Amino acid sequence: MNEQSATLLAVVFGVITVLLVRSRDCKWWEAALIALFGMYAGQTPLLFAADGLVHWVISIATHT
Repeated sequence: MNEQSATLLAVVFGVITVLLVRSRDCKWWEAALIALFGMYAGQTPLLFAADGLVHWVISIATHT
């Protein structure tokens, strides 16, 4: 994953996080999105596992 795509994902997850926090209703999948935002923003070692999971879900959703 290059720096540009990591930054884009961090921005997307950040916007989603702000919207979820403002709604004051957070479900389990929304908490997972917030956790993903934290990993992408912090560039933790778990980023690579989370990135693999995100790519796997996207490939299933797009059937590619």
